[in-house]
Amino acid sequence: MPIQFKIATDSDIPSLARLRSLGWGDIDYWIPRVTAYMNGENNPQKALPQRVLYVAAERDAIIGFIAGHLTQRLDCEGELEWIDVDTGYRRKGIASELVRVLAKWFEEQGAYKICVDPGNESARKFYAANGAENLNAHWMYWKDMSILLKNLPNP
Repeated sequence: MPIQFKIATDSDIPSLARLRSLGWGDIDYWIPRVTAYMNGENNPQKALPQRVLYVAAERDAIIGFIAGHLTQRLDCEGELEWIDVDTGYRRKGIASELVRVLAKWFEEQGAYKICVDPGNESARKFYAANGAENLNAHWMYWKDMSILLKNLPNP
C-alpha cells in the first residue's frame, strides 16, 4: 500500500510525540509540546497563527510527520518547525516528500522564503540536498521553497 500524506489531527498527537522522542527525548515531554503547538498555544519566536502538521501514514501507522508555520523570524515568511520519520522508514524519500507537501502549503499561503533550524550536521545535509542554503551560521533557508514543486511527475 502506498504511503499517504494528510493533515494531522488531535488523535495523531501520541504518534507525533513518539516520533519526536526517537531523537529528541522523552515522549512525556513531547505530548504536551506537540499538542500546544498544534493548538496554537505554543508559539516559536515571531510565529504567526497559521500553521499545519502533515503526517505520512502507511496503512493506519504514522511513520513520519512535518510541521510548519508562517513567521516573521529572520525576515522569512515561513518556518519548518519539525520533521521526523520513523527509523525503519528513513532513506526512502519520505522526508523529502514531506518537505514538498509542506512547500505546497506554504505556496498556498503565499509564503516562499522559508527558514529551518537544522539542529545537527546530518539534518543540514538533508536540507541542503532538498535545496536549502545557509542563511547564517545557525539557520538555513529556501529563497523560494515553491521551487521544490516544479517538475514533479503528474500523479
